[in-house]
Amino acid sequence: MGIQLQNVVIDAADAAGLAGFWAGVTGWEKADWSSPEEAVVRNPGDGVSIYFMQVPEEKAGKNRVHLDIGPTADSSASAEIERLVGLGARVLGKFESHTVLADPEGNEFCVTGERD
Repeated sequence: MGIQLQNVVIDAADAAGLAGFWAGVTGWEKADWSSPEEAVVRNPGDGVSIYFMQVPEEKAGKNRVHLDIGPTADSSASAEIERLVGLGARVLGKFESHTVLADPEGNEFCVTGERD
């Protein structure tokens, strides 16, 4: 017996639009069949992909689950935060070990690493 985590699913008003943002964040490919109702950003390896599903209700509060992302060895947290803001993210808070951002639909995520 065994299981494998396949997708992290994020609710969205516009699944394809939000998938486009996260494809830019990760550098992964958005599936060509993506639509406003459902979309996926595929991990190029065998890892977990990010799946977006349209829901009728708006985001109402803090996420119960969020993604933590960090810079690669050839980048820095501050450079990545600047890049993400350029893609449409908003900075919500800065802390010693991480910065909290929101994607274009308000879903929180964190960039870990040093803070300038």
